[in-house]
Amino acid sequence: MLERRSKLLGLGCLAHDLVLTALALPIAYLLRVSVLPRVLDSHFPAVYPLRVYLPFLAGVLVTWFVVGFLYGIYRKVELRNPAQIVWDETKLVVTGMGLVAAGLYLFRADISRSLALTFGAVNWLLLITGRLTMFFTKGSLRRIFGRYHHVLVVGTGTHAHELARLVEHAEPLGLRLIGFAYLTELPPAPAEDLHSSYKTIPLDQVPDFIHDHVVDEVLIAVEKQDLDCIEPLVLHCEREGVRTRVHLNFLKATSSSVHLEHLNEFPLLTFSTGPQDELQLLAKRVADLALALFLLIVLAPLMLVIALLVRFTSSGPILYRQTRCGLGGRRFTVLKFRSMVQNAEQLRPGMEHLNEADGPVFKIADDPRVTPIGRWLRRTSLDELPQLWNILRGDMSFVGPRPPIPEEVEKYESWQRRRLRMRPGLTCLWALEGRSQLNFDRWMQLDLSYIDRWSLWLDAQIFLKTIPHVLFGRGAW
Repeated sequence: MLERRSKLLGLGCLAHDLVLTALALPIAYLLRVSVLPRVLDSHFPAVYPLRVYLPFLAGVLVTWFVVGFLYGIYRKVELRNPAQIVWDETKLVVTGMGLVAAGLYLFRADISRSLALTFGAVNWLLLITGRLTMFFTKGSLRRIFGRYHHVLVVGTGTHAHELARLVEHAEPLGLRLIGFAYLTELPPAPAEDLHSSYKTIPLDQVPDFIHDHVVDEVLIAVEKQDLDCIEPLVLHCEREGVRTRVHLNFLKATSSSVHLEHLNEFPLLTFSTGPQDELQLLAKRVADLALALFLLIVLAPLMLVIALLVRFTSSGPILYRQTRCGLGGRRFTVLKFRSMVQNAEQLRPGMEHLNEADGPVFKIADDPRVTPIGRWLRRTSLDELPQLWNILRGDMSFVGPRPPIPEEVEKYESWQRRRLRMRPGLTCLWALEGRSQLNFDRWMQLDLSYIDRWSLWLDAQIFLKTIPHVLFGRGAW
């Protein structure tokens, strides 16, 4: 489905869920006060008037919004089947109620637990019933009200037919294919893989067709050599206010996301293989700042003890500083508690034959340069605590590809350099597969997979799953 309409549909489902969640409270209150005591033939403690629970409802709505956002429940909702819809709403209510219960306990809120449980059950039933009703009736509602978005496809090749099939598939969601325009001298044979037969017209008759029919949008899918032919049509549609979209099939296959931006009056076609959701990236940065500041304050006593242990168990500075490559290859100084002898870098050239890692990475499982206290620090990853300062500065994030040293980056193949397009982090997908036990190519593939799949929810999953790996020292050298 067209991305913009998909986002609107997602916003509609979000509004649907929040409205039904708000409606669930008075229904649950009525059940708790008037129905449950009679049905269960049991005495329930008295509850406050409904207005007292309005702050509770406000907290629930905020929680539902955040949980739905993190789970990605309202993204590409048109692709979900009934089973996925039920699972989405179940995750939303169960996770949300868990967070609400934790909040009630933490703040010692005086909320009837039976009312809260009744609310959760009612909310779950309302959300599932409402979303499934939307799913099964969307086609009927469109047919009754006739509110379709009419689409004309320009082109009759393979890509044009693929677009036509997608438009047909999205008809229950509001798109309707009304015909084709061809560039050849003779009309093409009808497409056999479409559900219906459609009117076909020559390209020069498209302006008259737009005058005589309702055309909301023109989708253009032609070969590169035909682009000059469709320029007059694009200008005509612009004059008449008809939206025009051009399929980029004349470009080489790419996994990049493509969108149009403007630099003042200059239109720029933008290709990007990194995350583009500025709001989510901002939320990631805010979360990094808040958590890093909190941990620096809470862990200050532990860091002081570690600093003293490093200082008095071996000669040399407390902190180890090393130049690393960050976002886009920007160089910064990463901080660690020193875990090796003072002249470790000078000893490295004579130890290259002991390297146990492939690719441009240097790793030795039982590195003789590591101090006794340093070995413990590495096993528990406590040597990386000073990198909280790097996160606070914006050099790093909690989750992201590990920052490489410049010498390693110089040996990267071109496809491996794409991992530099995400802010480096303390942990990532590789940390869940054995950390230092991975071969180099697998490490790179996991980093690129993280970039391609990135979301706040993925960050949260990786962060939480990393904790037991760090506590038990799994895969650390």
